[in-house]
Amino acid sequence: MAMVRGRLGATGNAFNLGEMTLARASVTLEDGAVGHGWVSGRDLQHAELIALIDACSQQEDLRERIDSELIAPLIDELAARHAEASRTAAATRVDFFTMARGE
Repeated sequence: MAMVRGRLGATGNAFNLGEMTLARASVTLEDGAVGHGWVSGRDLQHAELIALIDACSQQEDLRERIDSELIAPLIDELAARHAEASRTAAATRVDFFTMARGE
């Protein structure tokens, strides 16, 4: 479990929002590289995969390949999802205005 904290308006005092389930894993490769992974929820296999990627990214020969073949496509996918969500929100946007009555 992990405590989730929040702030009102991103400037107020921090407060405890509640707890969330957290899965974590650590792996050690044969060359001694240690990787750690955390993921929300209870998916231990996902946390172990993240830990393995973390450990492998510490090896110079694998770092570039991980960045280009794994991280870059994930960043592109995240950007595409964000753009789609922005388009959906823009399509339902409502502009409010006030008409002032003269006295």
